[in-house]
Amino acid sequence: MKVLKFGGTSVAGTKQIQKVAKIIQDTQDCRVVVVSALGGVTDNLIEAGKLAEQGDQAYQRVLENVANRHRIVCNNLLDELENEIQREITRIFTQLDSIANGIFLLKEFTPRTSDLVLSFGEKLSAKILTAYLKKTGISSEYLDSGEIIITNDLHNGAGINFELSEQAIHNKIKNDGAIRVVPGFTGRTPKGKITTLGRGGSDLSATYIGSVLEADEVQIWTDVNGFMSADPGKVPDAFSLTSLSYNEALELSYFGARVLLSPAIQPARDKKIPIRIKNTFDLDFPGTLISSKSAPLKNFAKGITSIDEIALITIKGSGMVGVKGISARVFSTLAQANINVILISQASSEQSICVAISPESAHQAKQALTEEFSLEIQAKMVDSISIENNYSVIAVVGEKMKKTPGVAGRIFNSLGEKRVNVVAIAQGSSELNISVVINRKDEVRALRAIHDEFFSEITRVNLIQIGCGVIGTELLQQIEDNHDQLLQKQNLDIRVIAITNSKKMIMEPAGLSLDNWRENLENSETEVNIPEIIERVNKLNLTDCVLVDCTASPEIGKLYESALKKRISIVTANKIANTGSYKYYQKLHHLADKYNVHYLYETTAGAGLPIIDTIKSLLDSGDEIIKLEAILSGTISYIFNNFTADKNFSQIVKQAQEKGYTEPDPRDDLKG
Repeated sequence: MKVLKFGGTSVAGTKQIQKVAKIIQDTQDCRVVVVSALGGVTDNLIEAGKLAEQGDQAYQRVLENVANRHRIVCNNLLDELENEIQREITRIFTQLDSIANGIFLLKEFTPRTSDLVLSFGEKLSAKILTAYLKKTGISSEYLDSGEIIITNDLHNGAGINFELSEQAIHNKIKNDGAIRVVPGFTGRTPKGKITTLGRGGSDLSATYIGSVLEADEVQIWTDVNGFMSADPGKVPDAFSLTSLSYNEALELSYFGARVLLSPAIQPARDKKIPIRIKNTFDLDFPGTLISSKSAPLKNFAKGITSIDEIALITIKGSGMVGVKGISARVFSTLAQANINVILISQASSEQSICVAISPESAHQAKQALTEEFSLEIQAKMVDSISIENNYSVIAVVGEKMKKTPGVAGRIFNSLGEKRVNVVAIAQGSSELNISVVINRKDEVRALRAIHDEFFSEITRVNLIQIGCGVIGTELLQQIEDNHDQLLQKQNLDIRVIAITNSKKMIMEPAGLSLDNWRENLENSETEVNIPEIIERVNKLNLTDCVLVDCTASPEIGKLYESALKKRISIVTANKIANTGSYKYYQKLHHLADKYNVHYLYETTAGAGLPIIDTIKSLLDSGDEIIKLEAILSGTISYIFNNFTADKNFSQIVKQAQEKGYTEPDPRDDLKG
């Protein structure tokens, strides 16, 4: 037996409801269907309530638009003779309009009234779906959620009364062949007051009903391909996870994965009822299965997620060392102020306690803690309470991380390589979750770095090609010719994201096609702007970027400093930057070390021979270089080998230029 739940996007309109009906029809042993309001309707109802509270008659227009939307869906789905639902919609909206008018007159939109208004969204979608299922020949019956979900009287987030609800579910949902269509999100107190279950309430309705009926599976139908290894909006290489344990799903949900919120997971976990996340718009996707067991991935971590913005409250002082009850006082004070603690980090010396909370609560938290520790602050046992904003929390989750050596080391190593500073660390004794606090501006870079460390078997290099002369063209040709071989044999994917010449440029962060780059560059209407490319790469948080300078331009050499500061490595065939100011040369090496990127220039000496690397290897192995004699200029070598009494010097230089040995301006070779 299965319980199916469909979210707002899955029942957003006519075509979506038709698809939902087909899914229900094709699902064997479906007994209960839980539905959310039509996509966007809940927000519309909240908007109408707030407008009415403010005395703004625009609430009437909002409600009329919502009513018309439901009428259109009914007209599209149901024949006129079957359209009793239309008259019911009219009655429902007449009732809703009366409630909204009361809000308008009283200028009050209380939590209780809010629950009443919001309940109409799910009720309407459930009634429409029931009528359409009957039309298509599927035995179905509308069941008011208030008859089976009995709650306490806490509005905007009521708790389920398990004893009363379990009894009601068994009484109302019989195995008689008819599918019960239930509005999600809502319930009712024993005295008949309508309540809502808070965020993710429709999912909770489904998993709770499924747990009481001991369903074989609860299916949550949404608009995404289940839980993913990371947020695809921040990590383009993120992929769907085929399975998760209940604990893994809870951790990922708590730290930002909004596919299924943690309250909905708990009832299924208690009864060991599997939950499958499916995509209404991609029926081929098998779904993410959440159950007691989880198939391990190769690298033990299952997912990486984050909370975008947090504030850090730090309580520290030498007088805290060895004093009992400090932590208890911190957390009880925050609890009394109704402040949720996201993460806790405490030094082993007990000299400081750091807690992560929502930025909106930061001022209130500081005030409450300052009052609690006022005597200790006066006695200088505790320093003043400090607040730091603009931080993010990143969590790496996976049950198989437990007792696996080196997982934490890999996390911190990957962050260190990208120069991401870790402000605080938290890890539970279960080892299911390792959380780190970082600067918010580094969030995307950190997510991508950790994701690459655990899940990517391919090293991707994002290459910016500056200059398309002989050297630049040959490089692009080699990249194109050897791309597949490098990918297969070395797991190296070189992706050219920008190409410029002296006048124009083309750029595509996902990678340019090298089949017709010359034509595309020639037809480009974008003037070359290297600083713009550097800035765009930085804003896109592209990792492992390399700027390849195949020019002889002194202006390009001046941009190396900016590129290195944006964590872009440099490979250059341009001699100018390395043969100018020694101070600038040293600065470039310093920046490369500081930002953990590369500054490489082998081809600027020896006409491409590995002279610099060879000398470095000799020194590293203990050799001492006493004297070095060489002609490292291909141009000079050519001239010396071909200059005879019967030839003019200018002729030889011209020949060298024609053969491609010289710089664009031969004087750069000849002046030493």
